[in-house]
Amino acid sequence: RRVRQPLAELNAADGVAFLKGATDAVLDCCQYVWEDSGPRTLDDDRLEQIRTANDELAAGGMRVLAVAFRPVDDIQASPFDESVESEMIFVGLLGMLDPPRAEVEEAVARCRTAGIRPVMITGDHPLTAMHIARSLGIADDREAMTGRELTDMGVTDLEPVVGDVSVYARVAPKDKLHIVRALQNQGHIVAMTGDGVNDAPALKQSHIGVAMGKIGTDVSKEAAQMVLLDDNFATIVNAVEEGRIVYDNIRKFVKYTMTSNAGEVAVMLLGPLFGMPLPLLPLQILWINLVTDGLPGLALAVEPAERGTMNRPPHPPREHIFDRRMAVDIVWIGLLMGVVSLAMGYFQWQTDAESTRQWRTLVFTVLTLSQMGNALAIRTSTDSLFRVGLLSNKAMLGSVLLTFGLQMMVVYLP
Repeated sequence: RRVRQPLAELNAADGVAFLKGATDAVLDCCQYVWEDSGPRTLDDDRLEQIRTANDELAAGGMRVLAVAFRPVDDIQASPFDESVESEMIFVGLLGMLDPPRAEVEEAVARCRTAGIRPVMITGDHPLTAMHIARSLGIADDREAMTGRELTDMGVTDLEPVVGDVSVYARVAPKDKLHIVRALQNQGHIVAMTGDGVNDAPALKQSHIGVAMGKIGTDVSKEAAQMVLLDDNFATIVNAVEEGRIVYDNIRKFVKYTMTSNAGEVAVMLLGPLFGMPLPLLPLQILWINLVTDGLPGLALAVEPAERGTMNRPPHPPREHIFDRRMAVDIVWIGLLMGVVSLAMGYFQWQTDAESTRQWRTLVFTVLTLSQMGNALAIRTSTDSLFRVGLLSNKAMLGSVLLTFGLQMMVVYLP
């Protein structure tokens, strides 16, 4: 229902019924309009004036509430009696300004640069919805689609246009579910926010249902996959950025671990091909895995966001962490570390083939330190290390220095 009507007792014999709600719904119940001289028949000219005033308020971004009343002879047991919603007297319009939070405009802009398309679904007047949507950057000059238009369209008819419409106004609860399904059928990943009981079906249907923690009902929270504790849209955008950081850091850790292992494999396989004895002893391999895969790998987990994290489109849903590009990087970086380590040891071995401990220690140390260089280089895939800065991840810098110190202790201390 788009109207609400309470009854109030004026005296022992009489009462009055008040009606408030959407302008069109209230006008449907009115036969008169209140003027200075009292009630007057609500003719077409007055209707046009009221609707024009309503549109002007709505176009200014206000939520418009119409008010009407009528005297009643008897107060029923229920404070709400729909039988009196006829022949009412229209009183006027109330315009209420409910501006969005200051941070929402920036959050919407970040969504767009990140490849996320915000869509507004509201029960407000279309003009009100479009004014707010334009001020936030959600919509351009296109008109909003109304709930009446959605009712005349099925999910199949909605699919061709759902990708172009960013504002839906005067929407009923069932229409939200149709919009979500139409977007999903077009291959979109849909996150839906809501706070009421009527939002539960759409929250359940969406890929990520987000319920409001402060004003949300228990039903909406149960249907959602996520509860927003501060009811702030900007928090969702911050969560998207944090998720991208975590995903990037997981990829960096996997790439770092695999390239380190590839370097060790390259050393062990290429050494005998050059006629060299076993390049590394089992204990040395264990040491390399312990000091290089430990602290530097953990430090990658706290790597801050790269430049442009929110300026790129989302990863495809079916994309794997271990992709072809990573596989190529693992192979050539591993080979590079292995060849450089073996080359240093090979020249020492050629000089003095009997000094096995010396050239093996050289291979051991160069491979360990090359993996530390790899850990620093792998921190970013878009910028150079000098632009990112060594101090931007102090945990990584500390782990590299500690690993270097431990390596020197192993080599030089008896």
